[in-house]
Amino acid sequence: MKVLMINKFLYHNGGSETYVLKLGEYLQKDGHEVQYFGMAHEERCVGNRVNAYTTNMDFHNGSKWSKITYPIKTIYSSEARKKIRLVLDDFQPDVCHINNFNFQLTPSIILEIVKWRKQTGKKCRIVYTAHDSQLVCPSHILRNPNTQTNCEKCLDGHFSHCIHDKCIHGSTAKSIIGAMEAYFWRAVGVYRHIDTVICCSDFMKKELSANPQLKGKLVTLHNFIDEPADNAPDVVKGDYALYFGRYSEEKGIETLIEACRQLPDIPFVFAGKGNYTEQLHELPNVINVGFVTGEPLAKLIREARFSICPSVCFENCPFSVMESQAAGTPVIGADIGGIPELIQDGKTGNLFESGKPESLAAAIKELWNNKEKLDSYIEQCKKMHHHTAKSYAEKLIPIYAGDNFYTLIAEENK
Repeated sequence: MKVLMINKFLYHNGGSETYVLKLGEYLQKDGHEVQYFGMAHEERCVGNRVNAYTTNMDFHNGSKWSKITYPIKTIYSSEARKKIRLVLDDFQPDVCHINNFNFQLTPSIILEIVKWRKQTGKKCRIVYTAHDSQLVCPSHILRNPNTQTNCEKCLDGHFSHCIHDKCIHGSTAKSIIGAMEAYFWRAVGVYRHIDTVICCSDFMKKELSANPQLKGKLVTLHNFIDEPADNAPDVVKGDYALYFGRYSEEKGIETLIEACRQLPDIPFVFAGKGNYTEQLHELPNVINVGFVTGEPLAKLIREARFSICPSVCFENCPFSVMESQAAGTPVIGADIGGIPELIQDGKTGNLFESGKPESLAAAIKELWNNKEKLDSYIEQCKKMHHHTAKSYAEKLIPIYAGDNFYTLIAEENK
């Protein structure tokens, strides 16, 4: 099968890029042909045969002229249509698997795929993995950055809420553009051309069901992680609780910092980067090791007593939770978004009230001081089975083929 992976970033940049690159790598190993389409970038690590990519759009460091034209280009991109057509004509894919495309690629690419199908008679399916809430929320994160509160107002289809609340970077102008984009593409009806929308959590499936153009197209398929090594070393747990990820407000870093203050006798290790490094350095019971990857990070995860996922935003399907559990490390997670779908409360970890430092501190203290419970959680984590790339692909290929989509929905609703 020929698969065209579409994502605006074609280099390691975040969770969605990890998904795209690792899935594409596995599909190639499994005998499928895979090419990629997205933006040109000096760090691009995958591509297509005709070397066709859209111009890199840098919203922060671009020229004055480029910034003037960005408002139009973020809604509709004729360049993206032209460039993806070159790839379609050359590669002749059986499926176009779209991932993150907002702003830089725009839904214009869907129109070009549909046009190409009609003109060539090619039966190419369009599959979209929803890494965020773009199809129902102009800001794509269901969160108001000004009030630092989660927001589901636009699920009613009135995207003017975005303008009123200045949901995009606190800017009226940017929020107007975001709302215009949402209204425009709804009027065009572009999302009805998507054959299947893969939701990474039941939570995201529920949110996207607010878009009537997606009726009958939504299916939940949780993310996959690397398969645990058969020769994994015996682990001696260390004396620390671990947070790894981005240091940002929506990730609940402020909630966790306050919980650390309330628990001066419990040591914490933070692995990541962001805007809160000074606050972390002020805490005597916190070690900030900075951004780490690969085996150093894997070792930190394996040896932690437990990890913490303190998000205050609507997380979709956080890799950090699954990676911890796969390493035999329980997770204390916020009761928000898709996190509760991954943690069996009282079995593989504990949930706490999102945004409440007291609730988080109580959960940490209780598990830290209860070795019997912690050992039980560790053993249960070792028995868990998350999707690997192989088992994920076994579910995905039938979706690509379109031969048992409704059977899959029926199975997940049993």
